[in-house]
Amino acid sequence: MESCNTESSLDLPLESLSLQSFLQSLHKEQWQEVRLGEVAKQIVSGGTPKSTQAEYYNGNIPWLNTKEVKNCRIYATERQITELGLCNSSAKWIDKNSVIVAMYGATAGKVAINKIPLTTNQACCNISVDSEKANYNFIYYTLLDSFDRLDQMTSGAAQQNLNVGLISNFTFLLPPLTIQQKIAEILSSFDDKIDLLHRQNKTLESLALTLFRHYFIDNPKRDEWELGKLGEEFDFVMGVSPKGSSYNEQQRGVPMFQGNADFGFRFPTNRIYTDEPRKFAEKFDTLVSVRAPVGAVNIAQEKCCIGRGLSAFRHKHKDLHSYTFYKMKFLSKEFERFNDKGTIFGAISKGDFENIDIWIPPLEYGVRINQELKIIDDKIYNNSKQIENLQAMRDMLLKAIFE
Repeated sequence: MESCNTESSLDLPLESLSLQSFLQSLHKEQWQEVRLGEVAKQIVSGGTPKSTQAEYYNGNIPWLNTKEVKNCRIYATERQITELGLCNSSAKWIDKNSVIVAMYGATAGKVAINKIPLTTNQACCNISVDSEKANYNFIYYTLLDSFDRLDQMTSGAAQQNLNVGLISNFTFLLPPLTIQQKIAEILSSFDDKIDLLHRQNKTLESLALTLFRHYFIDNPKRDEWELGKLGEEFDFVMGVSPKGSSYNEQQRGVPMFQGNADFGFRFPTNRIYTDEPRKFAEKFDTLVSVRAPVGAVNIAQEKCCIGRGLSAFRHKHKDLHSYTFYKMKFLSKEFERFNDKGTIFGAISKGDFENIDIWIPPLEYGVRINQELKIIDDKIYNNSKQIENLQAMRDMLLKAIFE
């Protein structure tokens, strides 16, 4: 890992370089193969406090679950543990700006950087990078580009899960630190912009939810509205899964979503397609998860196939897409109680939906407020499209750098 001379072009912004010139400036012929363990101060897994001990949870110590490791930066965790939970488990503090790899579960092989000190469960491999040898962002992008290799390590008959030992021995090509830093800066600039747009979207949605609550939940005239059933105000479709043999990743047919695994902040990610769809959601329908976990919501960006884990809602009388989405958001707590209705896996049926009691405002009132909500939603939609474009540009550059 000796340093080398670099072209001055490396110090110029990427925008002023041709891609070919930039790649040549990386001097990839001088990169050296190393093991991940060689550039880490420590590599450890975490632990999970006993879930039966209530005093171990709802504290102020961030605790990361593997499902949150989704090729992203971590600024907060879904759950927190107490000092008692930390002391009575294998969970341990992980330094800020560590690189975290999901070792098993639905997100196996995916990575994250924690932007806050935190603890993790045992399925997270937590890499504290030695800053004198490597740039933590460069390591993150290296592993991000290596997903297929990591995934292959989990698919063999003899080895179903990644582990700390395998990840420590993972080999890759490492450039001198100055080049690592430049690569990290350029790729991070894309993620900085993506993070900013994500934060804007969260702020915009919070504003829209406050507006909806003001007009529909806290409205003192709500008692004058009609009390009816969910099925009286909305049409909805319960998903049916197509034949597994029709699933493909080659974009044959239409996008297909089985459940909320592909849900994003607002829109699902196209991953699987089918050329034998059975049930459809139309563009801008609100998608609601009907199998555990019940109640998560997203919006269809285009006509798509929905499997048995989803339903699709639309207003009966008008194209009130924004109104529908935020109403389902507020009803999600009502939907979530079907997670605990006595079955092994929670689920909500068509009949359950049809019989949920709701307040139904006058149609003209819904139309007017939908117009206000749509102004906010249009901004969220445009931001989401920018995010998609930035991710595509970043991934194209990532592939070019590491191929």
